[in-house]
Amino acid sequence: MDQNDGFLKDIWYFAVHGREIKPGALVHKVIAGQPVLVGRTKAGDAFAIRDICPHRGVPLSAGKFVETDNQPTVQCPYHGWRFGTDGVCKHIPSLYEGQDMDPTKIAVTSYPLREQQGALWVFVPSDLRNPAQPTEEPPLMPGVGDRPARIYQKFDLTCHVDNAVIGLIDPAHGPFVHKNWFWRDESGMREKAKEFAPVKNGFVMVGHKPSANSKVYSLLGGDVKTEISFLIPGVRIEHITAGKHHVVGMTTVTPTGPEETEITQSFYSTNPVLNFLAPVFKPFMYHFLKQDADIANIMQEGLKFDPRLMLINESDIQGKWYFSMKAEWDRARAEGRPFKNPVPEKTVLRWRS
Repeated sequence: MDQNDGFLKDIWYFAVHGREIKPGALVHKVIAGQPVLVGRTKAGDAFAIRDICPHRGVPLSAGKFVETDNQPTVQCPYHGWRFGTDGVCKHIPSLYEGQDMDPTKIAVTSYPLREQQGALWVFVPSDLRNPAQPTEEPPLMPGVGDRPARIYQKFDLTCHVDNAVIGLIDPAHGPFVHKNWFWRDESGMREKAKEFAPVKNGFVMVGHKPSANSKVYSLLGGDVKTEISFLIPGVRIEHITAGKHHVVGMTTVTPTGPEETEITQSFYSTNPVLNFLAPVFKPFMYHFLKQDADIANIMQEGLKFDPRLMLINESDIQGKWYFSMKAEWDRARAEGRPFKNPVPEKTVLRWRS
């Protein structure tokens, strides 16, 4: 994949929810343009390695688990080469006894992987030959402990990740794209004023009471407060407190190809009633995300002509911050220094939605 693909590297990406990877499973993913095998041994340990056999280029995910010296290895379906969960080649069946070749000198990239709160995160390096190791951990969902997501919904968008992220943090499209009986339309638009501040690797819309025209929050009851964070490369976390309970909505945007992006909406909750009713809300999640997918497909029809686009004040300031953070992330990596967040200390943004 071209290094000018616009994908951030040396950073954590959401890959998949852990319960989608059963023991003994090998799953092919493309994350930030890199083919990744996300697997789980029969003992339950998750791992991630580059999904290309270096012999003839066959995806290792098309193979199967076999035991090699009492350790789980992935066997390529073409010539039977076996790779450990650390990416090191453990066995080449075609070698004869005494042949002067050491299989362990061959390896595919092993990607750092974390399984937390039921989600699998993969760290994607910029240099596959000499990969950087993570200096920080993936984001944690606040207030929910080690609980996994109660429900989640995934969609594929036919657009570059930048356009998907801008749609994710754009506060003005809702009344026009998400016209539903359970959401507001343009007839209910009001002026909003929200305070923003920088956080580690992103920014936050400081905690506040939801707007009066956001009807869905009223279903939570009690004294409701919401705080919305955005973290690069593409993670939006909405932390809602309602009385003593917490509800967290995590939306992740993971690039797969130049014009393909995977978006996943996940909900976590400490409220037992909401957890019981959660499956009822999944069709609404599907409908909501499909509207975003549909507008992304429509947008591609215009983007084919490579038009000059614009971001305006103040409703598009968050988009401008996103591009500034991306540029600073790349500069910091190139200069070998820590990331310096370009988001200003305190900003009040106004718009109508």
